[in-house]
Amino acid sequence: MNPHRILILAPHTDDAELGCGGNIARLTEQGAEVYVAAFSTAEASVPKHAPPDTLEQEFYASMSILGVPRDRLFVFHYPVRWFSSLRQEILEELVSLRNIVRPEMLFLPSSQDMHLDHQVIHQEGLRAFKETTVFGYELPWNQLALSAQAFISLEPRFVQRKWEALSAYHSQIELRRSYFTREFIEGLARMRGTQIKREWAEAYEVLRLIL
Repeated sequence: MNPHRILILAPHTDDAELGCGGNIARLTEQGAEVYVAAFSTAEASVPKHAPPDTLEQEFYASMSILGVPRDRLFVFHYPVRWFSSLRQEILEELVSLRNIVRPEMLFLPSSQDMHLDHQVIHQEGLRAFKETTVFGYELPWNQLALSAQAFISLEPRFVQRKWEALSAYHSQIELRRSYFTREFIEGLARMRGTQIKREWAEAYEVLRLIL
């Protein structure tokens, strides 16, 4: 499997980097067309003194580090924690994205993710992209478990670039999110690598595989 056109669905800015930042760095280096759609800029999740668009600007900076050009980014402004009341609008955005990007492979939050916004993107994403291979990425602080059926091994430079990209989120580091630390990012990649006898990896749930 060597998809050339990939779409990643992120409920909120930073989810794509946290769930598959190493893979994004790998794909862009290989010349793949990577598109990322963030559905909320989570204005309520920034420090009180920060401008409302802080996370949106940090998202652009982070994606630049990962090698995703601005014209392959889609940013929507759905209110954080209210996706469940906006399902139809979100589904229509997803159908529009499907027709614009026509991805060969899709990444979205795993089926085990308990965050309500993430569940909406997971469920509506599966509905909108029925003809596409779909992998679910892990965000362990929102999950009790992950059915890790696919692993993508990573070179050290891809793990390094993932952390550099996450470091662009100064607001989240200031808020001391426990998963916004180099130790956590590297520890998870090391653990997933150990499972497949590699140094570093990211793990994914296979939700739909079309060969």
